[in-house]
Amino acid sequence: MDGQYDEAIKNYNGLQARFPFGRYATQSQLDIIYAHYKNGEPDSAIAAADRFIKLNPQSPFVDYAYFMKGLANYNRNQSIFTRILPTDPSERDAGAALDAFNDFAELVRRYPSSKYSADAHQRMLYLRNNLAKYQIHIAKYYMRRGAYLAAANRANRVVTHFQRTDAVQGALEIMIDAYNRLGMTELADDAKRVLVLNLTNGRLNTSSTADSEDEK
Repeated sequence: MDGQYDEAIKNYNGLQARFPFGRYATQSQLDIIYAHYKNGEPDSAIAAADRFIKLNPQSPFVDYAYFMKGLANYNRNQSIFTRILPTDPSERDAGAALDAFNDFAELVRRYPSSKYSADAHQRMLYLRNNLAKYQIHIAKYYMRRGAYLAAANRANRVVTHFQRTDAVQGALEIMIDAYNRLGMTELADDAKRVLVLNLTNGRLNTSSTADSEDEK
């Protein structure tokens, strides 16, 4: 397409209007998803993928639509997580990362044998780590502001919902510090015991990450 995705989208829409049924219409719907994705239009790519899924629920290519929907959010997430952190980490939006994770999870759940499922699963691991780190950034922000209970709650969310990610050790350390500052020594000691136990058993820092490259 030589980068002329706007023109390609017009042509595919014209093809659909002329041949609204049959394999040409189905293929053009898939090509529109990809063209919007490559043209840097994630919202349009997602809308096109949702439209394909709705119109073609029994299509052998519906797994591709789910995958491209996830990729659209995944790449939007990359621009969020790789940019310079703002002064207030709580202002960062992890919505795209969570949407991408859910899109890929839906693909893996519905189509475990799909040729896209292994890639989706690897990207889910990467996203899960980033979502956990996002919570850590917020917890550290709260610590700097002296909001120790809020920091402990954020860190506890990582321990509870993001087990086996690299962020768990940092979360437990924040909990220990926050609870000690609040005078909640019993909770601090509990967090310390969990930290020591996990370090002893080698349960921390065991996650893997996915390559963040675009779909080729």
